[in-house]
Amino acid sequence: MNKALSRREFLKTSGGVALLIGVSGILPQMISCKNKKEAQEIIEKHSLSAWVQLTNDGRVIIYNPAAELGQGSMTSLPAIFAEEMDADWSTVSVEFSPQVSAIYGSDKWSPNNKVMLTAGSRITYGYYSIMRQAGAQARYILMHSAAQLWKTPMKELSTTNGAVIDYQDGRSISYGELVPHLVMPEKLPEFSESEFKNPKNYRFIGIDQPRVDIPEKVMGTTRFAIDIKLPEMLYGVLERGKVHGASPKLNNESKILALEGVLKLVRFDYAIGIIAETLEQALAAKKLLDITWSEAPSSRFNSQECYKKYGKIATDQTTGKVIVNKGDIGSAIKSAYKKFTVDFKNDYVYHAQMEPLNAVVQVGKDGKSAEVWVGSQQGFDSKLGIPNYLGIPAENVKINLQYLGGGFGRRSMTDFVLEGTGLAREIAPRPVKLIWTREDDVSYGAYRPLTLQRLTAATDAQGHITGFSHCVVGDGGNLVASGIRIDYYDIPNKFAEWREVSEGIRLKHWRSVGHAPNKFAIECMIDEIATYFRKDPADLRRRLLAKSPRGLATLEKAMAISDWGSTIDVDRAKGIAFLERSGTFSTGVCEISVNSTTGKIKVHNFWSASDAGIVIQPDNVKAQMEGGILMGISSVLKEQLTVVNGQIQQSNFNDYEILRMADIPDNIETAIIESHEPPRGVGESGTPLVACAIANAFLKLTGKPLRHLPFSPERVLNVLNT
Repeated sequence: MNKALSRREFLKTSGGVALLIGVSGILPQMISCKNKKEAQEIIEKHSLSAWVQLTNDGRVIIYNPAAELGQGSMTSLPAIFAEEMDADWSTVSVEFSPQVSAIYGSDKWSPNNKVMLTAGSRITYGYYSIMRQAGAQARYILMHSAAQLWKTPMKELSTTNGAVIDYQDGRSISYGELVPHLVMPEKLPEFSESEFKNPKNYRFIGIDQPRVDIPEKVMGTTRFAIDIKLPEMLYGVLERGKVHGASPKLNNESKILALEGVLKLVRFDYAIGIIAETLEQALAAKKLLDITWSEAPSSRFNSQECYKKYGKIATDQTTGKVIVNKGDIGSAIKSAYKKFTVDFKNDYVYHAQMEPLNAVVQVGKDGKSAEVWVGSQQGFDSKLGIPNYLGIPAENVKINLQYLGGGFGRRSMTDFVLEGTGLAREIAPRPVKLIWTREDDVSYGAYRPLTLQRLTAATDAQGHITGFSHCVVGDGGNLVASGIRIDYYDIPNKFAEWREVSEGIRLKHWRSVGHAPNKFAIECMIDEIATYFRKDPADLRRRLLAKSPRGLATLEKAMAISDWGSTIDVDRAKGIAFLERSGTFSTGVCEISVNSTTGKIKVHNFWSASDAGIVIQPDNVKAQMEGGILMGISSVLKEQLTVVNGQIQQSNFNDYEILRMADIPDNIETAIIESHEPPRGVGESGTPLVACAIANAFLKLTGKPLRHLPFSPERVLNVLNT
């Protein structure tokens, strides 16, 4: 080093990204933090890690701030960084960043608050600018250091594939070789769009790279949270009861404590926790618990009987929370040539993530610190609520993020992490692994809400939609109201509202949140209108999308790859649907048949076309769309939770069915529209296309509408026979 800088001194001179030298060896580390005072305070309080580490043997370690639950963030985000850094991908490895949102958070969830939350299809969108800027500044530091070493103007240097090049003198030096010669610039520039790498020179963005998480997953060596085992670790389980919100009274405490291996019982407001030496001992004790449960708000709730009440709520003259109000919907309906009013319904849906919920928590003996090993989608608090739960400073909590065996929104909740913390606190400092059984998660999970949606549409004599009103009745706010907007459709009068009703059932974001049921209702209504006026539903959407060129392009592409309008077998039909989710425009087309004897719908083919902005990893985008479509088919044709007297009637995969290999389509084809817009989310774009596309194909095939999700064989037969 030409000169030594303390962390405090360097932060006074740095811009958005600071290059910090580790105390053991020459180890550059990078952080992105616009507020230098905030960065200084974090450095003083935390053992700092950063965006990237270079080692003198040439290794490049890039830190991924997002959870990895199969969506590919462990590759896509580092690829953005490596692109601007001009790294040699063969030298790159990836690790999870520390869970410190002030350094590693994105402001795309909240402009005034950095958040580490892997949900809402916002990861690539949320970190695209951050990773580009950090990567470009890392490259700048390396070029500056080479210029100082060679005593040559920096403008005469360039980089390629992990090396700084001096084309004038024909010399080069690898990034690893530069480590001992790193020199901090007095000021780091903030790069503008025109100063980033020219897309024609991209080596990673838009070009498929092998996903870094796949080899270990194929070999079975990937470490998930459930694989963690610590010295002297104990096991914990909870009995949460059958009715959400009921409180327990334990009647046989002494008997349970006398069981072999049982060390402690822990009371929660809604559960009894057991800590034991082994998981088997904990589960055996759980079966023997004698508990009297209190009444709860959901105790008399019956999910299949509530729709009559919800229909009356939708009929009330009062207005709920208004979400969209454009034009004059009242006048449009009053003056309509034809008015359509239709109710759509959807039952509760379970997340069904493969890895059971679990967390390993160790609380310090004095109760003033905690360390957690967990597969989490993170949250608005990067320390997962533990500091507030234990009443300790955030810097005293360390979160060790692990791979997730599925999430779909469920693992953005912290309930299971706090339960493990509550158990560990009672037996500190021994670590406790809390595990939910599948039955726990089915019966006391948190679900996509049940809703009733009343749609009213007004048309003129030519079948042009002049007004569109959407009333959704259900619990959960944005959980039921997201996706209710149709800004992309050219309809002069629009109105949408949410009317709240709460039944005391636990709810949570489920892949695509409210888009799946809401787009189902909206897109089915459009096809019912097209059918009434004997119009091609694709042509009707063409007109509606006339002022949305990106959306229209996906419609045209999906029609082309599906050979829309061509003659097919008489026992099959195609359905089409369009939507926007997380800034991505998508059109889906499916081809189905129906067994009129069994009521089973078979999806033979599914085609989709999407504009997701700039695509980082094309093959991964296609995989996300394919996975979302399959999950959509599963939820539409198979998945249903029902509640009787407040109790979930399903318990495991024997009675909560999910899609099997035999039921997947013969073909799923996805197309990506080339775009120069910033990247947007695709993880949730495929799922909500499915219900409406299947229902619209069913309408085309049978002339009858499906309006209640899921489309179980019993419901299909009921529609066919009425």
